[in-house]
Amino acid sequence: MSNISISNLHTSKELAGISKLARLLFLFGAILIFPTPFFGQPFYFGADLSRVNEMEDCGVTYYEDQVPEDPYAVFRRHGCNLVRLRLWHTPSWYDGLNEGTRYSDLDDVKKAIARAKAHGMEVLLDFHLSDRWADPGNQLAPQAWLPVVDDTDILKDSLYNYIFGTLSQLHANGLLPEMVQIGNETNKGILLSPQDNQTWTLDWNRNVILFNSALQAVDAIEQLHGQEIKTLIHIAGPAEAGWLVNGFVTNGVTGFDCIGLSYYWPWHMPTDIEDTRNIIESLKDQYPDKEVMIVETGYIWTTGWNDNANNLFNTTHPDYAPASPEHQRDWLIDLTTAVMQAGGIGVVYWEPAWVSSPCYTEWGQGSHYENAAFFDFDNNLLLPGGVEWMEHDYGPVSTREATPVDGQVQILWDSHAHTITLKQPAPLSRTGHYSVCSPFGQILMSGTFSGPEYTFQMDGLPAGLYLVYAEARGYGSGAIKITYVK
Repeated sequence: MSNISISNLHTSKELAGISKLARLLFLFGAILIFPTPFFGQPFYFGADLSRVNEMEDCGVTYYEDQVPEDPYAVFRRHGCNLVRLRLWHTPSWYDGLNEGTRYSDLDDVKKAIARAKAHGMEVLLDFHLSDRWADPGNQLAPQAWLPVVDDTDILKDSLYNYIFGTLSQLHANGLLPEMVQIGNETNKGILLSPQDNQTWTLDWNRNVILFNSALQAVDAIEQLHGQEIKTLIHIAGPAEAGWLVNGFVTNGVTGFDCIGLSYYWPWHMPTDIEDTRNIIESLKDQYPDKEVMIVETGYIWTTGWNDNANNLFNTTHPDYAPASPEHQRDWLIDLTTAVMQAGGIGVVYWEPAWVSSPCYTEWGQGSHYENAAFFDFDNNLLLPGGVEWMEHDYGPVSTREATPVDGQVQILWDSHAHTITLKQPAPLSRTGHYSVCSPFGQILMSGTFSGPEYTFQMDGLPAGLYLVYAEARGYGSGAIKITYVK
């Protein structure tokens, strides 16, 4: 279809801008439509695959239907379009484990990004800004930066150079991520000294300087290479998001694009799925220029275990009990539906491939998460199971800004005249945008419309299945599938 010549077929450069208006996910020939407010972003079905390289080095083979498979291929085939990967500064603690190979350092991340991109998936790079796990209770600065940890001016330069240098290396290798996360679960201050890390430390003056320096480094890479990189801040627990995001914004950290949330029922109860939907809606209302997504979640499929490492959690929500692969899937589907309804742009499942292996963690032999992975204890993909959440047919999901049907842009297909007519609700009419996409997500036609009624021809396209999408600010967006027969 790329050789079609029609007057409003856009160049690749123009499509880069248009792609912000509409993104479609197509799986096995079935079109899944996920409208977001004003065509804001695609909906991301993500998987954190940070452990995969390590698992394979530890002898793990992944299977689907008892056939050995590349796990990246498995996730892509089942609808994954975003891979999240953590990056530690210098994880030297790995030197005393197993064969002494380090993981989640830059070399390992390069391998993982290359695998994700080879399978057509975008990448969210999670800068932990530490040598080891960063979370609400641990934000220890890398060992290399401890000599300057109390000199904010020098520390911010070290942070800037680290992020700029890392992204520069990735760009040189054709591995620049589409999204970057500044810190991991940064509910308290980042890059803390050992002393400050032992207590609750949240110095906004210091935090602002560091976060803004990191965001400026990403922005400099964007400007230098002309590639858009979405930036995120990350907060653990939906219930904590309101006051923390307010702290970021009111204190002057405003240059990020997206609010990322961790949401695990065992750790964040009693906040349930409906509460999470309401919280995302509230964030969207308060910060309309920011996107919101779940960047970490998980749900168990069994309370059993397959090794000598304690499981991170064994608790189920009463509405999704007992633990089973089906309940894992259903919980994820309902959570994702709520995120979509609230106007969120994605859900990322944490470590669905962290299965048991002969290798050791710092705390035991095996995996602490095999009961929440998407694979059974023989490393065979669970079907039915959690992975099916990504390929579930959500249908046209109305977002929180969507208005009732009588307030939507109507899309009318005349199969005889080969025309599309767009009708805006009377009496008002505004300038809107439309696009026509192929079953592979390629935008073949697009443009603007105004007035109460606008008609355009489909002639010039080959016969086939298409998605037509239209929106006008203030009205509900419309989307229809059409079969074009000449």
